[in-house]
Amino acid sequence: MTALEKATGDVVFKFEPFVLHVLCRELQDAQLLHSVAVDSGFRNSGITVGKGGKITMAVRSTHCLEVPLSHKGRLMVSEEYIGFLVHVANQKMEENI
Repeated sequence: MTALEKATGDVVFKFEPFVLHVLCRELQDAQLLHSVAVDSGFRNSGITVGKGGKITMAVRSTHCLEVPLSHKGRLMVSEEYIGFLVHVANQKMEENI
């Protein structure tokens, strides 16, 4: 809170979702992994094929969080709300694990 109160610009609380990149030998392997990921709740997962034929499957979570806390040095939320955001972010981290 002390650092936040001293901020002179914009401050954003941000939690990045889980991402796992897997290099696959065959497209069928990537498709199988994609199906498993999506069925497990990782709906933002996808497959990319590079120029050289490299097949990469990305398992991506949807558990992101981005909330502005201050604007031009002015705190826009309460300390209680920041505590709530930390709690929510910690829950999302547990879900990622």
